[in-house]
Amino acid sequence: MNATPNKAIVCVDDEAIILMSLKAQLRNFYKDKFVIETSLSAEEAILIIDDLMKDGIKVVVLISDWHMPNMKGDELFSIIKKKYPEINLLLITGQADKATLDSLQNSIQVVAILNKPWDAKTLLNYIDHLDLTN
Repeated sequence: MNATPNKAIVCVDDEAIILMSLKAQLRNFYKDKFVIETSLSAEEAILIIDDLMKDGIKVVVLISDWHMPNMKGDELFSIIKKKYPEINLLLITGQADKATLDSLQNSIQVVAILNKPWDAKTLLNYIDHLDLTN
């Protein structure tokens, strides 16, 4: 009866402790409703998303930090939005400036921008209000 979920949430942050916290919060709340993947870099996240999609597991939410080495969260979102426009994007940041955040919300249609430390209830509320049926 425990079939593998066909939808996934991918979390990206260059700090492992943040990823562990996010994954624990999501797993605690959603149990086995979603596959939950984590990545320490934007480049790795793209590969994970490509692999999940290729395997028939639809990535419905991408949660990413903004300030990461090599590729920032807005660059990752831009790439993902072009490849997979149906993925919902949530940004968690402690360092992005207001102009960048405004630009992200307008141009890439970020669902939400949460400041670190984020409130778990707020994060889960945003995810719960998304249309994840597609």
